[in-house]
Amino acid sequence: MGHGRGPATEKAKDLKGALLGLVRYLAHDWPIVLISLACAVGSVAFNVTGPRVLGEATTTLFEGIAAKVGGTGGVDFDAVGRILATALCIYLTSAALNLVQGWLMTGITQRVCYRMRREIIEKIDRMPLSYFERVSTGDVMSRVTNDVDTLGQSLNQSVTQLVTSIAQLVGVSIQMLSLSVALAGVTFLTVPLSLLGVILVVRASQRHFRRQQAFLGQANGIIEESFAGQNIIQAFNRGERAVADFDEVNEKLYESGWLAQFLSGIMQPIMGFVGNLGYVAVVVVGAFLAVGGSITIGDVQAFMQYVRNFTQPITQLSQVSNMLQMLAAAAERIFEFLAEPEEADDAVTPGLARADGAVSFEHVRFGYVPDKIVINDFTCDVEAGQTVAIVGPTGAGKTTLMKLLMRFYDVNGGSVRVNGVDVREYAREDLRANFAMVLQDTWLFKGSVRENIRYGNIDADDAMVEAAARAALADHFIRTLPGGYDFELNEDASNVSQGQKQLLTIARALLADRPILILDEATSNVDTRTEQRIQQAMDILMHGRTSFVIAHRLSTIRSADKILVLRDGDIVESGTHDELLAKGGFYAELYNSQFEDGGRD
Repeated sequence: MGHGRGPATEKAKDLKGALLGLVRYLAHDWPIVLISLACAVGSVAFNVTGPRVLGEATTTLFEGIAAKVGGTGGVDFDAVGRILATALCIYLTSAALNLVQGWLMTGITQRVCYRMRREIIEKIDRMPLSYFERVSTGDVMSRVTNDVDTLGQSLNQSVTQLVTSIAQLVGVSIQMLSLSVALAGVTFLTVPLSLLGVILVVRASQRHFRRQQAFLGQANGIIEESFAGQNIIQAFNRGERAVADFDEVNEKLYESGWLAQFLSGIMQPIMGFVGNLGYVAVVVVGAFLAVGGSITIGDVQAFMQYVRNFTQPITQLSQVSNMLQMLAAAAERIFEFLAEPEEADDAVTPGLARADGAVSFEHVRFGYVPDKIVINDFTCDVEAGQTVAIVGPTGAGKTTLMKLLMRFYDVNGGSVRVNGVDVREYAREDLRANFAMVLQDTWLFKGSVRENIRYGNIDADDAMVEAAARAALADHFIRTLPGGYDFELNEDASNVSQGQKQLLTIARALLADRPILILDEATSNVDTRTEQRIQQAMDILMHGRTSFVIAHRLSTIRSADKILVLRDGDIVESGTHDELLAKGGFYAELYNSQFEDGGRD
């Protein structure tokens, strides 16, 4: 099984660029961000003032008890009460500001996630088909889910914590210097050790966070493919192989995730150890200073609280650095996808009205990659209302021609014309509004039968939907379903048969009422009896429309107005069924080979 997996990135690509990109993305939310950050700083300012005020209460109590013991006075409980009331107001204000900033930041984060998911989904609709042919579905899904969620969680925590940690570090430093320069000097000696620990851990963990996100996308891709192909996996007894493929990526995800989280986790004990060293030093030096009378006991008690408050923001900054790594890794993957080249719509011709159905291919040359040409020199004129069958061996370029017709890809040379105008001169949306498709792999979504048919024309009423179903010979089986037209199809429409699914797609194409029709192996997945019914429905669908029919079952195209026989990207024969059989060439060889054993292909 191919999973579209590529090598995981060993190193973070551009941390600074990803963060700057996120800053620009937040441009119109900056007023609210600044208010939120102002509330965070205010909360820290009040919180930092609290220990100093409580220290005054401790000093007042200590002095009052000392005076009482000495017989010179007593404790001034009114003064202590006023100080404690002030401290309570300070802490309540701090909590209120913190609540406001949390509310604002959560709102911003969720709006960013909402916008990103919407932009990714809108981007998917503008991406060229070639992107989805080279990138796994799971990787794209991972960007919509895991990466956006990771960014949202990291943004909500890291931005506020970064600002509050810096504000607390500055505020606590000012308070400590105002209390005792000597004790502040002892505390500041721990800073180099703390910074050294942060730098070492950040450098070690940086690349593992990006690897973790990359492998998570690959794991999602494998899971998605395993769900989609479960019947094939079981039919070929490849369950162990599928698990082995997943285990390979899961092992790498485990290793990168373990290393990222382990390195992130050791930050706390390292910073705790450094903080305890500073705490012990302050206690010892503060005791000597208090005995010498150069500092009050309340100031020592306040200073001890400040030491705890000083190491805490350094620890938080180290954690923020890890969150920023996750944030940058997720943002980088999201912005990479949003920056992917889109389908260029350089239309120069005013909007294409309903086409008359005339199509021409003029010396078309095309290759999915420049050095591997699939279509060499294809020329064909199709009149309005004609049915053109395209046949040939696998890889001859049949489906590729239809992709060029609908501008999923543009030609390397020559031109494809609709209504006499090069399709590259039309906007893709206007061009494709003239096409309806019925493919071998039916696509129906989770919803009612009625909704799936109405997908061809969202403005159609119920009567039009049912008329299309009757014309497609689908009305009878629909009415036998529980709920009839309101019967709910599951996610892969496996609760109806393959033939019934195909009839629903034909009804959808009929309801769309487009002048040009593409039928790509539309009957290849059904039995002979069901094929006959589908063929009847397709005959109704093709009536009055220009139709391109790609088929391996050559018996289904006998009535085509023109049959084009492709081999290695070139037309080797063309004509009606009878004319080509009479020639006894490549078409006759293909046709007769399907009946050599007395059966169909």
